[in-house]
Amino acid sequence: MHPSRLDNSNLEQAPAPVSLIQAFWFWLKLGFISFGGPAGQIAIMHDELVERRRWISEKRFLHALNYCMLLPGPEAQQLATYLGWLMHRTWGGVLAGVLFVLPSLFILIALSWVYIAYGDVPVVAGVFYGIKPAVAAIVLHAAHRIGSRALKNSWMWAIAAASFVAIFALNVPFPLIVVSAALIGFVGGKFFPEKFNGSVAHSSARKSYGAALIDDHTPTPEHARFRKVRLAQVIAAGALLWLVPMGLLTAGLGWANTFTQMGWFFTKAALLTFGGAYAVLPYVYQGAVGHYGWLTPTQMIDGLALGETTPGPLIMVVAFVGFVGAYVQAAFGPEHAFMAGALAAALVTWFTFLPSFLFILAGGPLVESTHDDLKFTAPLLAITAAVVGVILNLALFFAYHVWWPDGFAGEFDGVSAALSLAATVALFVFKRSVMEVLGASALLGLLWVVLS
Repeated sequence: MHPSRLDNSNLEQAPAPVSLIQAFWFWLKLGFISFGGPAGQIAIMHDELVERRRWISEKRFLHALNYCMLLPGPEAQQLATYLGWLMHRTWGGVLAGVLFVLPSLFILIALSWVYIAYGDVPVVAGVFYGIKPAVAAIVLHAAHRIGSRALKNSWMWAIAAASFVAIFALNVPFPLIVVSAALIGFVGGKFFPEKFNGSVAHSSARKSYGAALIDDHTPTPEHARFRKVRLAQVIAAGALLWLVPMGLLTAGLGWANTFTQMGWFFTKAALLTFGGAYAVLPYVYQGAVGHYGWLTPTQMIDGLALGETTPGPLIMVVAFVGFVGAYVQAAFGPEHAFMAGALAAALVTWFTFLPSFLFILAGGPLVESTHDDLKFTAPLLAITAAVVGVILNLALFFAYHVWWPDGFAGEFDGVSAALSLAATVALFVFKRSVMEVLGASALLGLLWVVLS
């Protein structure tokens, strides 16, 4: 138990104001400890900011989270950006959002290089041999977790089933599935509101942890009030931050160059991540593996495994995709392969996360103008239902490539199938965490490769 929870004498008095430097050190720490996917990351922020430090009240925290849940992109990173912006203006939001991502970028660049350079070393190969079967179970668990929240009636089940058939049997592009689901939700919300009246709101804010710096009735800070001029400035700045690097890439390297295409592709991916990283992974796979050939299906699975074991948003797997794609293609020549990979990882991270910052800095004042529940969530509910079918397809895709590494015509890998089953039981039956399952699977894979 935290010391601040033991002493109730000061709970009626708000904590001392927090400087930008103090906030900087907190957001940096969060970037290194934000394991556990969105749910774990949001729980850490709630524990630190609402319960222990009392920088923001429960109600205001959940109000911000509800908005982030409506957006495409990583909701935990967007929530950190929102809270940083609310406390310390634009620089606070930028610091919070960047520091949430930066540690995982550097860690993934290093791990991606180890994977490419030493992936055939028995120790490294053994670890990946154990992790890959667990990834299939983790993705299946994600489908179940989202489905249990989203599939509340027969309409949602039908949308999920249609989504699965569309991507599994008909190979329909993921963006088309998202647009179709949103349209169904929009129409369904108008004509069958009782079937599309779910909410993305989380549990009610009934609990008080004492007076907070930004409390339930704290007036909206001056910088968080909506102004048309400010909105135009943010949109213009965002357009410039996208156009300058994209323009330099196009002018210097050409539109067909790998780096330019990565920037364009991951910009589109950033706008399609309704439902989190698991939802956009099929789109990344379709493009990065199927269309561009930046990496192989096996490497895609390995990249997700690395993303699961590092702090930060799971969508940071895009850094692995960028690194491997540029490294293997030796975009700057064989002698500068690492430089090419590192630059590609940084570029795709920039284009993936830039929209998230714009959504918060542009939309935050609109959200702060009302503390009522957000409206018009029917399209989001339909998209979330469709995402369940897409993620189920992803789990089957991973299982197929792990259990039959050489295709159905090749040999069935019974050990990998057994590891997947064990990971599934650990997640569903024994409720073990993702990190625990990955750690045990890596150890078992290492033992199998070394001893066999």
